[in-house]
Amino acid sequence: MAQSAVRAALAKKGREVVVLDMSQAVTYTDLFVLVTGSTTRQTHAIAEGVQRTLRDEGIRPVRVEGERAAEWILIDYLDAVVHVFTPESRAFYRLEHLWGDVPSLTIAEGEEEREWRFTLEDEDGPGVGEETA
Repeated sequence: MAQSAVRAALAKKGREVVVLDMSQAVTYTDLFVLVTGSTTRQTHAIAEGVQRTLRDEGIRPVRVEGERAAEWILIDYLDAVVHVFTPESRAFYRLEHLWGDVPSLTIAEGEEEREWRFTLEDEDGPGVGEETA
């Protein structure tokens, strides 16, 4: 599901896509998907694209917040929460820094089709985002 959200965001020219593995840090979700759009118009288009793609897969959000102002749009799918920011809002809220101790994976443009997953915590400490073979 998160990979579909990433693909949809990148298809709408979302930038700075980062996936945070929240599974060991919070109880309300497993993943945060962070995306930046250049303008409020673009953040709205990214959010709509994510929702449309996942709706086509039979997945509907539990709630959506921030669509009117479109500075920070939060789309909650329970297992994953998609955050779509303007550059100013992303810099202000700094979720990557707030949750800097969780495993993260940056998805560069053109890499949305690669397979990736997070490994779970083991005896060496928390898992990290990695590509799968």
